[in-house]
Amino acid sequence: MLTLVPTPIGNIGDISLRAIEALSSADTLLCEDTRVTKKLIHILKERYSTDFKSDQNFISLHSHNEKEFIAKLEPSFFDQNVIYVSDAGMPGISDPGQALVKYCQEMGVAYDVLPGANALLTAFVASGFVDTKMLFWGFLPHKGKERAASLQGALGSGFTTVLYESPHRLAKLLDELSYEEPKREIFLAKELTKKYQNYYFGTADEIKHKLDANLRGEWVVVISASKAQNSSAITQNDILELDLPKKVQAKLIGKITGENTKACYERLLKL
Repeated sequence: MLTLVPTPIGNIGDISLRAIEALSSADTLLCEDTRVTKKLIHILKERYSTDFKSDQNFISLHSHNEKEFIAKLEPSFFDQNVIYVSDAGMPGISDPGQALVKYCQEMGVAYDVLPGANALLTAFVASGFVDTKMLFWGFLPHKGKERAASLQGALGSGFTTVLYESPHRLAKLLDELSYEEPKREIFLAKELTKKYQNYYFGTADEIKHKLDANLRGEWVVVISASKAQNSSAITQNDILELDLPKKVQAKLIGKITGENTKACYERLLKL
């Protein structure tokens, strides 16, 4: 059997009793990083006096080797008790895990997913945006037209949209948001559940003035829903269903969302 086990995103106290039980009884642990998982297990042994199997097998399984690993799998591998853990949070949310679930579905292997710590939902609730329809956008592309088109898609989605961003590109993202949507309200969560956790709320320019020079850490960005889209009787999907050239569709979508027409057109070409 396979069990996907979420791990704390910062505070070790957030681990669940079910997660501890699953980790301690595992025969094999598939780990995004075996060093991180071994450190977690060491802490659990020391802090909670948990007994773990002495002969547990640790195997590295991350985004770079996931396809190759699964291609070589045999269903009999799961005759033992197999656990998958990412470095932090819920497996499958901007981390490996989903491909393993798909394999189990296709091969008739029993699996389970435990609930637990997750930066996406924590930041969404902490944002205070009352529109409960939420869209998870994940990480934006690093640069170029792909990044610009992806950001426009997030801004024009019509939903409260959650992004993950690295500390190296956070300042760039705030500059982009300031340029594209200077009045849009956003919420930033830094180092959720950790010692230096902090929340920032306002427009991109307002938040830039609140931040200090140290942007290190894990960041979650929550963008409020586009008011133009929410107040319109016509949606993007309505326009996309019309038999119109993509350039015309892009112009119409731009009218109701405020999205840049050129960026919208580039995004539609990739759909």
